[in-house]
Amino acid sequence: MESRKEAFHRYSQFNQLIRAIIIGMLTGLVVSVFRLIIQHFLQLVTTSFAYFHSHPLWLIPWTIGSIILALLLGWLAQSYPDIKGSGIPQVEGQLTNQFDEKWWPVLWRKFLGGLFAIGSGLYLGREGPSIQLGATIGQGVEEKAKVGHLNRQIGIASGAAAGLSAAFNAPIAATIFILEEVYHNFSPVIWLATFVSSLCSNMVSMQFFGLRPVLNVPYNHMLPNNLYWHLIVLGLLLGILGRFYQIIILQLNGWMARIPKLSPIAYPIIPFLLVIPIAWYFPITLGGGNELIIILRSLPFSLALFVGLFILRFVFSMISYGSQLPGGIFLPILTLGAILGAVYCALMVRLGLMPVRYLPNFIIYGMAGYFACISKAPFTAILLITEMVGSLAHLMPLALVAVVAYLVVDALHGEPVYTAMFNAFIGNNPQPARHKEDVTMSITIYAGAQLDGCKIKDFSWPTDCIVMVVYRGEEKIIPNGQTTLQAGDTLILRANSATTRQAYHEISRAAHYAQG
Repeated sequence: MESRKEAFHRYSQFNQLIRAIIIGMLTGLVVSVFRLIIQHFLQLVTTSFAYFHSHPLWLIPWTIGSIILALLLGWLAQSYPDIKGSGIPQVEGQLTNQFDEKWWPVLWRKFLGGLFAIGSGLYLGREGPSIQLGATIGQGVEEKAKVGHLNRQIGIASGAAAGLSAAFNAPIAATIFILEEVYHNFSPVIWLATFVSSLCSNMVSMQFFGLRPVLNVPYNHMLPNNLYWHLIVLGLLLGILGRFYQIIILQLNGWMARIPKLSPIAYPIIPFLLVIPIAWYFPITLGGGNELIIILRSLPFSLALFVGLFILRFVFSMISYGSQLPGGIFLPILTLGAILGAVYCALMVRLGLMPVRYLPNFIIYGMAGYFACISKAPFTAILLITEMVGSLAHLMPLALVAVVAYLVVDALHGEPVYTAMFNAFIGNNPQPARHKEDVTMSITIYAGAQLDGCKIKDFSWPTDCIVMVVYRGEEKIIPNGQTTLQAGDTLILRANSATTRQAYHEISRAAHYAQG
């Protein structure tokens, strides 16, 4: 009997991996096309404005068309709120059983909305939408296969990681980001399928964009040991400015709502009109910022220029995101971090504390530190920048800057920005009451947490909640009251859907934090 169970378990895992491959390849195709069209749209905008310099009257029909497109996109986003913003908070809500959405309506609306919002030049990133696009594909594949709630969650996680992998050509960082920041679950049940999808998605993406690193920032000099103190100072500054970013972006919806007599459908008109002078004077800054990061080291070395770029990118990225259009903050955060690294280097050069040749290094360090503290995902930041830059040489300085910046935001009581965004999103879009039905969820126990070393019978589990399976490495345990839980265990729980959110919060607190 036991051998049959083992054979069935292996067969289920094999099927899950097959579906992970399908999810990865489909997501890689969809996101690569999404990314390619956005690039062509941004190129069209840049070329058009170069033409408008000689024929300025064409700005009139362009402005009228921009207003019409803004209203159409505003109507699309407001009529279907699940596609607003980056999409990462929605995916996190799905993976923690606090939110749900239908995959097909989100997929096509997010695809079209993201194309026109990001491709029009707004300071929005393609990575968040890519994650949500991948999650919807994973959800769709698993629902079509009718394989149950837990496998559906794995499919959503796999698709989300595949989406980020295709957007950045960074399969390892994509997997870590979904597990660290979005799913908060490093279970072997989850990570293998997620990693396989990321790899398959990256393979498809490479057919479109080749092997060149997404952020090709060449450098010729390694930072010497006697200058490592700059990394600590930079980390402190990035942490303070990262906490400021968190505060501002979480207040945007409230501020936009205070604009008198402006319907939410009309919010996008503001950034669509403002992008016109930006495209006229600073076309290289359009979009998420990928091109700006690459050429930053080639711009005139000027502290005033770098500070001006930071102010422009910060303010207009907030205005762009405040429009509630489909588009993310992932790449805009990296762009701001790169500029801050350049600002720091220029300031230190002016003070005579650093040679100018280390500018490319600090551009790279700034990206990692700023993303690490805002998202509170330092492992992702380190691996992401390493993969995107295409070099392991910066691993130590990246880690130092990322950890210092992370600790600063933590000391300032900042929480992961995507978690905070989800809490705001679910507060503004409460889920309808659901019928009583069982929902499966998974939670991993951290070392030193309340459940670490606790017997199942000794914990007060929420009403209508039961531990069905405990995964300990490759071992699958059917628990009873005497089963002692350990750090690293992944619990598969069954709960009533009406109380899932409360049950998840109670158990995750016990699984992640010490009592008291």
